[in-house]
Amino acid sequence: MTKSSSTRTSTKRKGNANMRFPGRKPSPRAARKLPAHDRLLPRRKTAEERRREREISAQQSIPYMEMSPGGICRVDEHTYSKTIRFEDINYQLCKEDEQRHIFANWCDFLNYFDSTIHVQISFVNHRSDLEEYRRIIDIPSKNDGHDDVREEYSAMLKHQLTMGHNGIVKDKYITFSIHAENIREAAPKLRQIEKDVRRNFKAMGVPSQTLNGEERLRIMYETFHPDTTAPFRFSWEDLAASGLTTKDYIAPSSFTFRDGRTFLIGDTPCAMSWLQIQASQLRDDLLSDFLDVDANLIVNMHIQPVEQNQAVKEVRSTKTNIQKMKLEEQQKAIRGGYDMDLIPTDLKTYDQEADSILEDLQSRNERLFNITVLFMNTEATKEELNNVLLQMKGYAQSGNCLLQRLDYLQEEGVMSSLPLGKNFVPIERALTTTSTSGFIPFTTQELFMGGESLYYGLNATSDNMIMADRKKLKTPNGLILGTPGSGKSFAAKREITNAWLVTDDDIIICDPEGEYYPLVNALGGQVIHLSSSSRDYINPMDFNINYGGDDDDPLTCKADFILSLCELIMHSRGGLQPIERTVIDRSVTEVYTEYMKDPRPENMPTLGDLHEHLKRQPEKEGAMVAASMDLFVNGNMKLFNHRTNVELHNRIICFDIHALDNTLKKLGMFIVQDQVWNRVTRNRTLGRSTRYYQDEFHVLLNQEQTAAYSVQIWKRFRKWGGIPTGITQNVNDLRKSPEINNIFENSDFIIMLNQRGEDQEMLAHTLNISPSQLKYVTWSEEGEGLLFFGNTILPFKDRLPKNTKLYQLITTKPEDLREQGHPDFR
Repeated sequence: MTKSSSTRTSTKRKGNANMRFPGRKPSPRAARKLPAHDRLLPRRKTAEERRREREISAQQSIPYMEMSPGGICRVDEHTYSKTIRFEDINYQLCKEDEQRHIFANWCDFLNYFDSTIHVQISFVNHRSDLEEYRRIIDIPSKNDGHDDVREEYSAMLKHQLTMGHNGIVKDKYITFSIHAENIREAAPKLRQIEKDVRRNFKAMGVPSQTLNGEERLRIMYETFHPDTTAPFRFSWEDLAASGLTTKDYIAPSSFTFRDGRTFLIGDTPCAMSWLQIQASQLRDDLLSDFLDVDANLIVNMHIQPVEQNQAVKEVRSTKTNIQKMKLEEQQKAIRGGYDMDLIPTDLKTYDQEADSILEDLQSRNERLFNITVLFMNTEATKEELNNVLLQMKGYAQSGNCLLQRLDYLQEEGVMSSLPLGKNFVPIERALTTTSTSGFIPFTTQELFMGGESLYYGLNATSDNMIMADRKKLKTPNGLILGTPGSGKSFAAKREITNAWLVTDDDIIICDPEGEYYPLVNALGGQVIHLSSSSRDYINPMDFNINYGGDDDDPLTCKADFILSLCELIMHSRGGLQPIERTVIDRSVTEVYTEYMKDPRPENMPTLGDLHEHLKRQPEKEGAMVAASMDLFVNGNMKLFNHRTNVELHNRIICFDIHALDNTLKKLGMFIVQDQVWNRVTRNRTLGRSTRYYQDEFHVLLNQEQTAAYSVQIWKRFRKWGGIPTGITQNVNDLRKSPEINNIFENSDFIIMLNQRGEDQEMLAHTLNISPSQLKYVTWSEEGEGLLFFGNTILPFKDRLPKNTKLYQLITTKPEDLREQGHPDFR
């Protein structure tokens, strides 16, 4: 470190293009034994470079020697380090027992490190270019007559972007360093530590990723360029050709350390502070308070484990010193003529803390760590910098700590904020494992994905936008659950509209209550009204040669569907007997064998054709099944005994079945599912996804045949590009289905809105919801609830401005529909 009253400017170094790194040259034999990406390649300095090194430069202030492409950094002659990025989990919203479990695992995580390993945990909050976020949420026009809706939706998203901290990017890293004689000795040790650290993270459900050399350099570049949005441009090939060092790519234009309390990186005011920990026990949410500040902030925890015997010796020595001071105070009391038991309160407190720490070290699973907590703030002006520091001081005081400026140690502080695994600040506080774990690094998860991501409201804890792409889930199947008036249909319509605006996916809706067809009409889709008096027909016997799957016989799969259909028709008789199943299967084979001889649309068989073949069967059961079907073939319920006469190739289709009576409605829902399966198989060959929305989903799960078919959809749609979504308000009815567990297990996406008490208990048990999370679905307002996205659970709030065309399209409120002149409210 150079003196703090100095200014360093960045210099560009030139040299032999074939020499990548300055530093000590390892032996050729050692280099050959290491993987190529871990080698620290030698670079001989020229006379010009040696002259320049005598000058003061910004590069010289950066305290590392070499960076390898594989991510190993040689910090000094015998110190090597690696860095791992890890993600957040919803610790604050977990159940109390889950929090204890995570806390215990975090304690074990810290206890893993011995005194030979220095640990640095970095939390980096930096403002990003909002234009990048705007590009993600921008919806390109398609000149299809609906670009006004796209523009309105984009404008709404851009407004929501300003509601939270989406401009703040939050990253978390752990860097560990060891001492070694050379890179050959360091590399295997670092790889083993890396493996153990990632395994421990995995045990807590925390995703992690090891950083390579370029990624570590990018972190330092962003630290040294807080006022720029220019991306980091670097490649190892360019490095060799240019003759520069890695420091030339990350160094700022200048460092200025003058007044001892602040410094400048280029023209940006910065300040380094440290946390004076006054309490022996810390709140587990103290760190989250700091990280929620809307500012450029880097928090670093340097943790140096103390060897256990040495820790015990140090605590005993401290206790001896305290006893000595107590004795001196007692002697003063005797000489002063007052009670010798009246010693200073601080000494009593220190003595009790020393006893407690000693007991922890000797009889509990506790270690001793020397801790340094550093804060680096950067703002556009000194006034803004002082305001942020004042805000952070308040957070520190609420946690029984003090935020102190690093007087005349600003340079040492900023260099200790680089993820190198080395602390240059000579300030430490000894804490036990439990006390150190108070700085638990997990706060609140966010969900903001690029690509074809859809908007799901704002994170209720941070007000950040939630943008997610269900296609990236392992199983994108979903459920939307909520009581009447909670916003269930609104959420479904908003996702349907968003998917229609943003993606090229096909969308099919089964609408048992007549809620969706106005939206589909407005989007230029096709509405198929199915009722006893309608002239729109859907043939349940429609057959697709790809029906089923890669490894399935299409005819066998179609026969299974028709067997279930017949069983549904004959439900009053207690289901199908084996002989009945045999005659139906045989009849189905005969019907389709005839069709395959001349497979034209006008030759597609109907239920009437199946009915005739059943009557011809030699067994009496054939005639009995045919008699049961007669009502649906020749009677008043012959709606489904027609060839399909509607076009089913529109991108968005709504099957409106609300006019069907109860007997036909369940049958209609089942037949629509079969049409969806046909569409999915056709779309797969086109590489197109198919989104399927089934309202009143509990109706299908109440019947054994339809429930089993629905489970097959939930299990098999994923590999065929299908994305099914079940929508229901009757969670209690779901509980009655023996298949409900299969549905939940195969649904990685759930929107849960307000729930009744008895439903809450079932869902809390099934989905492992904590009391803190449950409050978001208890007496919650319309559009508020929980979003389950894979392993991420987020509380959200989703409200759309009423003065928008989009709101008018998707509202389900009677007063809004009456205003619009909806047919049901005229």
